[in-house]
Amino acid sequence: SPPGGGAGDAAGPEGAEGLFVLLGAGLAAASHPLLYVKLLVQVGHEPLPPTIGRNVLGRKVLYLPGFFTYARHIVEVDGKRGLFRGLTPRLISSTLSTVTRGSVKKAFPLEDMEHVSNKDDVKTSLRKVVKETSHEMMMQCVSRVVSHPLHVISMRCMVQFVGREVKYSGVFSAIGRIFKEEGILGFFVGLVPHILGDVIFLWCCNLLAHFINTYAVDDNFSQASVIRSYTKFVMGIAVSMLTYPFLLVGDLMAVNNCGLRAGLPPYAPAFASWIHCWRYLSAQGQLFRGSSLLFRRAPIPAASFPID
Repeated sequence: SPPGGGAGDAAGPEGAEGLFVLLGAGLAAASHPLLYVKLLVQVGHEPLPPTIGRNVLGRKVLYLPGFFTYARHIVEVDGKRGLFRGLTPRLISSTLSTVTRGSVKKAFPLEDMEHVSNKDDVKTSLRKVVKETSHEMMMQCVSRVVSHPLHVISMRCMVQFVGREVKYSGVFSAIGRIFKEEGILGFFVGLVPHILGDVIFLWCCNLLAHFINTYAVDDNFSQASVIRSYTKFVMGIAVSMLTYPFLLVGDLMAVNNCGLRAGLPPYAPAFASWIHCWRYLSAQGQLFRGSSLLFRRAPIPAASFPID
């Protein structure tokens, strides 16, 4: 048989899935220090004092340490390996998510609909977008539910940096501890805001990209297909900023009141529900805490430090 044919093809989808799992794990490992610093900022842990800098207009501004300064602080306290605290459960969570998506896709395949770009077929193309997004939403929700317990464990392993605890060490001992202390529901704290964020993100992103591509990008324009291919990407960035509070609330609920210092006062009250957490953050003007890790303005009025 010709090269690449025969038996090799049969193993194609499995091979591709294995590759996705490996790529996902590699990306998760490479981005872990960033996610770790982000989580510590999300829970409100600021171990380093702000520094005075200047903004674009040349005015003096108090800046909180950015990602690199914060990461250096973690290395000073815990060594380089410290930057990868909580990585094992996160890798398992990432793998579970990828495998689940693949399984759901196989169990409920989306039948191909013809490609539509003409304005005459707006109804047909909208129906196609709705169908594809519903399918994507189902895959995302199932994979989120399956991978969430490991996400909770990963978050708790990471925030132990704040109080120097060793309550959550291995994956299995963490599973036993959560089950004993909080029951099955303990594995799903923070799941609802995460799923809501996912669903709102998917629908907004796909529908906005569809309407922009249909009504704003002219078919007669030579670069129309190129622009259309980027629309979804750009929309994704914009919409992810809007849905960030759901991610923040979900992560805070995962560690709230679980016996770790980062989930207790003074960092946060014990929240009765994720809505309580949302309202608390909203009242503090902190719904986007941790969304930027480079230029982090300290929430202090300018009058509180001398200007010469």
